[in-house]
Parts: sequence; C-alpha cells; structure tokens
Amino acid sequence: MYAIEFLPSAKKELSSLDFAIQKQLKEKIIVLATDPSKLKNNIKALKGEYEGKFRLRVRDYRILFRIEEVRVLILIIRIGHRKEVY
Repeated sequence: MYAIEFLPSAKKELSSLDFAIQKQLKEKIIVLATDPSKLKNNIKALKGEYEGKFRLRVRDYRILFRIEEVRVLILIIRIGHRKEVY
C-alpha cells in the first residue's frame, strides 16, 4: 500500500472541482494507493517534459502523479480536465 501526498497546487485544483467529480477522483486515488494493478488500463506513463510521471484517467479528468518507490509514496502533481492538465 502506498501513502498519498498532494502538492499544494493539486489539492487546490481538486477542491475547485464539482463535489461529484471530487468524490469519483478521491475514490480512484484510494484504489491507486491500495492496488494500482486494478487501474492498469487507465494508467499511462508520460513522455516529454512529463517523463517519469504517470496519468490516471477518470472520465474526462486526469490525475498526474509520480511514484516514489523508496518512500512508498504516490505524489499527486496535478488534477484537472483533460483539456487543461497537460
């Protein structure tokens, strides 16, 4: 099981979203922390300037994160609509 940590900007992005979307995103983050293999079809490694980071697709929203294996931590970097997050 991974610990979850948010960058302050990601926490602000999450809190600015509609409550129903927040709830769905939080549920997926919990699944990501407990068993990332359940979401393997919705997780993609990123390239270019986001090299070493991943994205989790939840409906039309994306969660950008980095996995730190040494600290057993998932760091949430950005959360937003797919048009705006990259």
